[in-house]
Amino acid sequence: MIPSVLPTYNRAPLAFESGEGAWLTATDGRRYLDFGSGIAVNALGHAHPELVRVLTEQAGKLWHVSNVYTVPEQERLAEALTAASFADTVFFTNSGTEAMELAVKMARKHFSAAGTPEKMRILSFEGAFHGRSSAAIAAAPTEKMAGGFGPLLPGFTPLPFLDLGRVEAELAAGDVAAILVEPVQGEGGIRAVADHDLRELRRLAGEAGALLIFDEVQCGMGRTGRLFAHEWAGVTPDIMMVAKGIGGGFPLGAVLATVEAASGMTAGTHGSTYGGNPLGCAIGAKVMEIVSDPAFLGTVRARSGRLRQGLEGLVAQHPDLFEAVRGTGLILGLKCKGAPGEIVAAGYGAGILTVAASDNVVRLLPPLTITEAEVDEALTRLEAAASTVEDAMQASEGAQG
Repeated sequence: MIPSVLPTYNRAPLAFESGEGAWLTATDGRRYLDFGSGIAVNALGHAHPELVRVLTEQAGKLWHVSNVYTVPEQERLAEALTAASFADTVFFTNSGTEAMELAVKMARKHFSAAGTPEKMRILSFEGAFHGRSSAAIAAAPTEKMAGGFGPLLPGFTPLPFLDLGRVEAELAAGDVAAILVEPVQGEGGIRAVADHDLRELRRLAGEAGALLIFDEVQCGMGRTGRLFAHEWAGVTPDIMMVAKGIGGGFPLGAVLATVEAASGMTAGTHGSTYGGNPLGCAIGAKVMEIVSDPAFLGTVRARSGRLRQGLEGLVAQHPDLFEAVRGTGLILGLKCKGAPGEIVAAGYGAGILTVAASDNVVRLLPPLTITEAEVDEALTRLEAAASTVEDAMQASEGAQG
């Protein structure tokens, strides 16, 4: 027998019926502090009143017409994104995976249209996660993601994490279309690329005549305390993927690009049935309005500082469990000495939701609207979860002794 829902997820034994702000209420009535945010999706928390209002108003007018026609809501969101970023143009998708597919197509089409189709290889990095499509797993071919799905698509060269010497050597071959990198790896274990390394990647790509693609699906839209994570390094990409937080919970993604990078994308070269629908773009425009506000971003940075300080204390108090705090802004991680799943599971008992990542890391991705009191409450619950795991370890050691 197989369940009616394809069993591709190892689901936690929890189901939720409602949410408000940073809190979720389970079907048994218990409340949980949500420090997963749907894996960085619910940037403004659950049931944000402004998003509910915009969704309700737009739902009463128009949901979908297709890209056969002009979509005013789409144009408004695109104008807001280009005004606030490096980009000249935007294509809307429904997810980060779809954005990844277009980013790769756009980079290759750029060189093909320019008369150099041999420049088609994409350089990526170990530990990356760019989605689960055929192209995405070819760019980050771990056994977990790519095992059993071969043959993998050609044209991708994964490199050791931030091995700039290898990057330079690969670029010298003359067939590289783009370098693809997450400014902060999410699934890979909350590994932030140093500002000087992002600047070096920008320099290397420019000198080699290759494009630079930033994947900000998880780390963008205010999560680092700037609208986009790369702003901290003072560099800009040629192409950028965003999703997750841009829709505040509604399926929405986008590819942002310079006019030069997008020069090959003419009518008919790409499309999407649902991408950029009026409902999603109306919600996205409201998210963008809120998240791009400098005062809002200042609050994100302040909450981040408070949370990080508390996490550093948690690591110091439980040296047998934790090694370090990783990340920046409100995309933080606890590097564990053992399996992160134990901390995540203990968190359920303590009433806090977190997300496991690679490299033995527990991801902490609270809504950007988190309050000081909720940060403090989260730290209390994480302390309780850590103590539970520690007590279990000690009991196990005692039984073995």
